[in-house]
Amino acid sequence: MDAETVRSCVVVAGLGLSGTAAARGLARGGERVVVLEQRERPIPEILSELGVEVRFGEQDLPAKTELVVTSPGWKPDHPLLRAAASAGIEVIGEVELAWRLRHEGAAPWLALTGTNGKTTAVRMLTSMLAAAGERALAVGNVGVPIVDAVLDPGETTVLAVELSSFQLHWSASPAPKAAAVLNVAPDHIDWHGSLEEYARAKARIFAKAERVIYNADDPWATRLAEPYRDRSVGWTLGVPRPGQLGVVEDLLVDRAFTGDPMRSAEELAALSDVHPFAPHNVANALAAAALARSHGVPASAVRQGLADFRPDPHRIAHVARVGEVDYVDDSKATNPHAAAASLAAYPSIVWIAGGQLKGADVEDLVRRAAPRLRGAVLLGVDRERIAEALARHAANVPVLEVAGDDTGVMDRVVTAAARLASPGDTVLLAPAGASLDMFPGYGARGEAFARAVRNLTGLTGLVER
Repeated sequence: MDAETVRSCVVVAGLGLSGTAAARGLARGGERVVVLEQRERPIPEILSELGVEVRFGEQDLPAKTELVVTSPGWKPDHPLLRAAASAGIEVIGEVELAWRLRHEGAAPWLALTGTNGKTTAVRMLTSMLAAAGERALAVGNVGVPIVDAVLDPGETTVLAVELSSFQLHWSASPAPKAAAVLNVAPDHIDWHGSLEEYARAKARIFAKAERVIYNADDPWATRLAEPYRDRSVGWTLGVPRPGQLGVVEDLLVDRAFTGDPMRSAEELAALSDVHPFAPHNVANALAAAALARSHGVPASAVRQGLADFRPDPHRIAHVARVGEVDYVDDSKATNPHAAAASLAAYPSIVWIAGGQLKGADVEDLVRRAAPRLRGAVLLGVDRERIAEALARHAANVPVLEVAGDDTGVMDRVVTAAARLASPGDTVLLAPAGASLDMFPGYGARGEAFARAVRNLTGLTGLVER
C-alpha cells in the first residue's frame, strides 16, 4: 500500500494506563490509531481486538499523522513531540481528548490540582458528593481513566477530577464547573524546566472554570487565582473573610456559599471530623468542601462525607507504637513541600528521609523542621544533599546515613531510627523525595517501612539516650 492510500491516523505516545484508555476510545470512535511505546511490554488484548497498531522502540511519526495524544510521562522536549510540533501537528493529552469526546449533557467536572494533597482532597470530595446522593466518580490522575469515564458514564452524575501538572500542560479546553488549586511548591522541575513553568501548567485549570477556588494561605495559589477575582472563592486555616471557607475555633465554616456571606457563616464540620488530623489535611478538607458547595452540596453532606472518608495508604498513616515511640508512614511525601506538611504535624521527630529530589531544594524544609528534629536517618540517592542541609541548619541533630539499595535497607534504617528515638518521639517516614531509586513506588517504600516497624518488637527497651 503506497502513501497515497494510507489512512490518516492518530498517534498515541505511550502504552500506560492513560495511553491505553486514549487508544481504546479513539479506536472505538473509528479512528486509525498507532501507539508508539519506547519499551517492549505486553499489548492489552482489547487494543489488538480493535485493530490498534503498536510499535515499540524509538519511532518516527507515521505518515499522515493528524494528531498526537501524549501520555503524561513523555516530556515536552521528547524528539517525537518536538517533531510533531515542527510539522504543525497538534499535541494534546488524555484529559484534553476526554473533554473533546464528551457528549451533550455530560456530567460536570469538579477539578483540582496542587503539588500535594490532590488524591486525599479528591477522595474527600467524592465522599461528600456521595453523601449528598450524587453518583460521583473519581477520575484523572486517580481512579478511572478520564476517557473511559466520559465515553462510558453509566449513571455518573458528577466527576471529581484530579489533574497533575503533566496532564494540564497538554490541556487547553476543559471548562470545569469549579476548579481548585491546593498549593504550589517546587516539584517536577526536571520535567517542566522551572518553577514558573510548573506553576503556569497548574494555572491552566482556572482558565475556563466557572468557579475558581484557591488556597488563600498559599502564595502561588493566590497569585494564580488573582485574574479571576470576580468568580473566585478562597479557603484558609484562619478565620474566613466573606467569600471564604475557614476555621473558627474547632469548626470548619463557610462564608462563601451562604445566603449572606457578609453577616453569617454556616458550620460545615468539626476539626475532629478530619482524619487523619493534621493541618494540611484540614486544608484538603476545606478545598473539598468548597468544591462540593459549589455544586450545591449541603453542609450536612460535607460533614457526613468527612466522617465516611477513609484515606489512601501511606499518607501520615500510624503504623505502630513501640516502646512509647510512634511510627508514622508518610511515604507519599515525595517532595519537600509534602514533607514539610508532615513534619509540622508532630512536635518531636526522628526523621527518615531521602530518595530522588527531582531537582528540588531542601534548604528551607530543613531550616523550618530543625527545632522539631531529635535525629535523622537518611537513605537513597540524594541523601547527601539532605545531610548537608542538616549540617548547616541542625548541627546538633544526630544524623545517620544508610547506604545501599538492597531490600534490607529499610530494616537497617528503622533500626537506626529506633535507637535514636526516646519515649514521646515520632519516627516519621516523610522522605521528601521520590522512591524509584530504590523501590517500585512510594507504596512499596511505605510497606517496607511498616514491615520493618513490625520487626522491632525485640528492640523495645534498647533505645539509646
